Amino acid sequence: MSERGRARAAAGAPRLSHLDARGRARMVEVGAKPETERVAVASGEVRMAPATARLIKAGKVGKGDVLAVARLAGIQAVKQTHLLIPLCHPLRVSGVEVEVVLGRDRARLRATVRAVDRTGVEREALTAVSVAALALYDMAKAVDRGMVIGPVQLEEKSGGRSGHWRR
Repeated sequence: MSERGRARAAAGAPRLSHLDARGRARMVEVGAKPETERVAVASGEVRMAPATARLIKAGKVGKGDVLAVARLAGIQAVKQTHLLIPLCHPLRVSGVEVEVVLGRDRARLRATVRAVDRTGVEREALTAVSVAALALYDMAKAVDRGMVIGPVQLEEKSGGRSGHWRR
């Protein structure tokens, strides 16, 4: 850690918990933290041509039910988050809801993840939305390669030491 970084840390400025005193990446020790209910909600969207949305709604995309595959991909992604994100703890997820709502020229995605554990589920909710969006893109790319994914963002989280947060 630089002299400046040490000075800021000593002054009580926020620091990154995944860095040790020398500035090296580390997995945070959570063993002493109490288990509490953790909930996180993330959202995102996939913008597309109106014709693409009509095909998805009519079930006329050659690969199958685009929205069902996107929902399932989001759920599956939650269970794999610790394998995708370095330094992320595996969690005992107790529930996942992934919603995909199709509009005139976009699909809105929302994931809610719950766990009773020692660390939060924000990464899992964000991963669910991201992978659901990617699956939707993959299912419909043959008819619309110009789809745009984003923004993906945390909407709300509760539980743990930092308590409740809402965008």
